[in-house]
Parts: sequence; C-alpha cells; structure tokens
Amino acid sequence: MSNTRIERDSMGELQVPVDALYGAQTQRAVDNFPVSGQRMPAQFIRALILAKAAAARANVELEQISAAQGKAIVDASLGLLEGRFMDHFPVDIFQTGSGTSSNMNANEVIATLASRLLGETVNPNDHVNCGQSSNDIIPTSIHVSAALALHEQLLPALSHLVQVIERKAEEVHPFIKTGRTHLMDAMPVRLSQVLDGWAQQLKANIGHLEDVLPSLQSLAQGGTAVGTGVNAHPRFAELFSQQLTQLTQVQFTPGKNLFALIGSQDTAVAVSGQLKTTAVSLMKIANDLRWMNSGPLAGLGEIELEGLQPGSSIMPGKVNPVIPEATAMVAAQVIGNDTVITIAGQSGNFELNVMLPIIAQNLLSSIALMSTASRLLADKAIATFKVNEARLKEALSRNPILVTALNPIIGYQKAAEIAKKAYQQGRPVIDVALEHTDLTRSELEVLLDPEKLTAGGV
Repeated sequence: MSNTRIERDSMGELQVPVDALYGAQTQRAVDNFPVSGQRMPAQFIRALILAKAAAARANVELEQISAAQGKAIVDASLGLLEGRFMDHFPVDIFQTGSGTSSNMNANEVIATLASRLLGETVNPNDHVNCGQSSNDIIPTSIHVSAALALHEQLLPALSHLVQVIERKAEEVHPFIKTGRTHLMDAMPVRLSQVLDGWAQQLKANIGHLEDVLPSLQSLAQGGTAVGTGVNAHPRFAELFSQQLTQLTQVQFTPGKNLFALIGSQDTAVAVSGQLKTTAVSLMKIANDLRWMNSGPLAGLGEIELEGLQPGSSIMPGKVNPVIPEATAMVAAQVIGNDTVITIAGQSGNFELNVMLPIIAQNLLSSIALMSTASRLLADKAIATFKVNEARLKEALSRNPILVTALNPIIGYQKAAEIAKKAYQQGRPVIDVALEHTDLTRSELEVLLDPEKLTAGGV
C-alpha cells in the first residue's frame, strides 16, 4: 500500500503522507523550507489554534459560516489542543516571512478534523480562514502567544524569584559584608541590602512588562491583507476579541489602527526590549552570586551556594556555581534574541512585516528561557545559599575604606593617609587611626562600627 495520497491546491496536485491531517499547502512548505528542522513554537501554534476557534465563533454570530460549520471548527480546534497537536505542524521556522505556511497548516489540519466531525467538507480557506488572512492572523497570534506566555509563565516566575529574594533578605539581615565598587573594597553593606537591591530591580522589570501588556493584548485581527479590512465583516474584529477573551481568560481588544499592527512589529520589539532589560538584571544577580561564592579559599568566599554536582572531571571535590552560570547563559541568549527581533522589526515594508515567524520564535524563546531560569535561580541558588560569617567579619575588620566615616572629623587627606598605611601594613584601620588621630579607641569603635555605617547618615 502506498504511504502517500494525492492532494490538490491552486497550484496543482501533490503527494502528502497518507496519515497527515494537513494538505497540499503545508506539504509544499515542508518541501520548500528544509532549513533548520525547528518547528514553530508550540505556544505560537496553540495561540493560532485558539484564534481559529475564536474566529469561527465570531463568524457564526455574524452569519458568515453556518452554525454547524462553526461548531465543527471550534470542536476540532479545542480537541486538537488536548492532544499532541505539534505532531501536525511540521513547518520550519524559516519559511515565508508572513507565516502563510503556518496559517495554512492550521487551516488544513482543522478543516480535516472538522470535516470528519461534521460529515461534510469544511474548507480550509473558505470556512476555517473566513474573515482572516495570514497578514492579520499571524501578527495576532504573535501578540496572543506572547501575552499568554507572560501571564502564565514569566510574570509568575519573576514574582516567585522576588518573593524568594525578599525572604532570604530577612534571613541574612544580621550579616554585614564589605561593599565593592569597581570590584574593589568599599563601604560596608548589609547582605539584606544587597538582596533588596536585586528584588527592586526585578520589581521594576515586572512593572515594565505589565505596562506593555495592554499593547500586546491589542490585536491586528480584522485588518486582513493590508489593514483595510476587506473580506472581514465590519464587526468581526470586535467579536473575535470577545471570543478570544472568553477562551483564554485574558482581555484582548481590537487594535486602534490595523495598518500599524500589520505593517510593523513595534510592540513585539518593545516587549523584547523589556525582556532584554530583565535579562540584564538576571545577569547582574547571577554574577553577584558567582563572585560572592568564589573560592572557597582563594576567592571572596562570602557565601556558599548549594552544591548540586561535581564541578570538574579531573579536580576532585571541586563544586561550581552551575545555576548562576546557566542563568547568565540564558541572559546572553535573550540579549541575542532581542537583536534578531530588532532587525526583524525593521522589515515592516509598506503594509506588511515579512519576518514574522522569527519574531515569534525569538520572543517566545526569551520568555520561556527566563521563566525557567528565574525559578531555578530562586529555588536552587538564592533560597539555599549559606553565609560565611567568619569570612565577612575578617574582611570587614581589615577594610581601610571604613576610614571614610572619619572624613567629617579629620578630613579627606588625613583619612587617605590612614587608609594607605593600613593597606601597606596589613593592619586594621582602627589601630592605625588610633596612632594618627586624637580620637580614643572607644570613639573610633563607634565611628567605625560597620553596622552604623550601613545606615548611612541615620
């Protein structure tokens, strides 16, 4: 028996795998784009399928397709999402820039399943794709998939990371460490102050991501091919957004200007820019952890990260900061993804951006990577690290920069001389200051108290 069947489209006949739910146009894309072997992201395909269900419901209400056809399309779409739907979406990321191949892949698969449910032909173009074109459904699916990924994955993950950092900050509040600027000794800080700074960075990132959500939840659907809305019912955009909101429990609205949403991907570029900023914050936190953990003997050794695996294939007993390292690599990848999205965003030529698939891929990749890394960083690095109190006190006691607290009393120049002598002689600054000022030891102990110095001018 043959393992293929004959399918037809506007360009003629084509052989398609006999068990495939898709048809000729999807097969042409498979044949034309053997580029990377990477399929479109599952989150994007999920959003595309949900959009097809929302469109069918809207079209039934607008009497553009029959109630029976609409029900079959909706049931086929939602049923598809309950199974291994990615098995039926083989199109490569690197395809036509409008994503037409992925759109037709969804239309053909859903039409096949809907036809089986209905017992009569449901057409992929006339029924499943009714009131749509690739040029508005693909930008819409980018927005929907990214919005859902932010709501469901990244924002909860970042919030979890903030909560873990804040709990750890309370735990380590009694510990005071040598601050560092330019990687050099500086005034003392509480370990809790360091962590509170991380938490505030992430809170700011969460706020900025939430700020872009309204734009991301504003959709191009209804603009069809160029933004004029030809072939879509005048109320289609409104009803589509209502139906999609019901399906996802996330508020979606029609875009104010469909020409802008089809001709550009500025919102995706803006979201990616904020994802990059978040990646920069994660990189900073990861590297701070790596530095504080360094050693344990020849480095700073201020904290001890949880040992998760052997760190060397040749050096017994070596343990490395693997979670911060993985997080730093994720951050680097997200920064690279943003560069791709920025370049792709420039390809909004006249009425259509023609790098939509790679925008979808990189945007969703960034969100997914940081969602996972944030939880790992929280649970396997920050929540579990131990403080080396003896190492903190040793460094503090020998830190000549504490002499900064004497500036108002003895002046900068005199304080600098004391600091240099303390460095040169390897002695505690309080001993050197006692010899070169009129201050008593009890006065110096008060003035140079690290705990007091962490409170600034208080």
